[in-house]
Amino acid sequence: MRGEPSCPKCGGRVRAPGLFADSWQCDAHGAVHPLQPVVPPSVEALGAAVHRSQVPVWMPWPLPVGWLFTGVAYAGDDRSGGRATAVACSGPGPLGGLGELLLVAEELGVGLGARYAGIDGPDPGSGMAIDKPPQTKVLAAGRPTPLWHVTGTPHDRAVFAGEARGLWLWAIVWPEQSGLLMYDELVLTDLRDAGAEVELLPCGALTPRLLG
Repeated sequence: MRGEPSCPKCGGRVRAPGLFADSWQCDAHGAVHPLQPVVPPSVEALGAAVHRSQVPVWMPWPLPVGWLFTGVAYAGDDRSGGRATAVACSGPGPLGGLGELLLVAEELGVGLGARYAGIDGPDPGSGMAIDKPPQTKVLAAGRPTPLWHVTGTPHDRAVFAGEARGLWLWAIVWPEQSGLLMYDELVLTDLRDAGAEVELLPCGALTPRLLG
């Protein structure tokens, strides 16, 4: 695991603000909100990300039967707070085997969702046909939230994107056939609004998806 911040768009090294720039800098992408080092999943790690975040921290709540929380990541620094969050969970897939779900909330242009989706970012772009009806919807913080299937992604995953609370919401599912999970009207909670029941969250091993 990396022990230092990285670019949310490419994973490359970033330079801290200094004499010549007041923001974190990536050689390839210029000014970025740095992705902070990913730590093993725990209620404490999740609480720290929730406390710092300026954007929703989405999680299926309650988790589907047999599913575990498998990691959290956020992009931002002590000055800006979290400008993008990614929450991972995994469990039995709808067609058998292991399914993995990554939920990303982010401000426009951060690029973390596109990176995990495996596409050139920073946003869904032409891969999201908003002129057509959405393929599915979730209930995000009590609001029906349409999601569109994002095309042009690697074949090992299914990617959906939409808007919730004025920000991007990405749902990335591995393997691709586990995307069926998204057609069950998943209920998402912004963990910034959750109560003490989060302390009972079942935690699994850190998913490598967050390090990719």
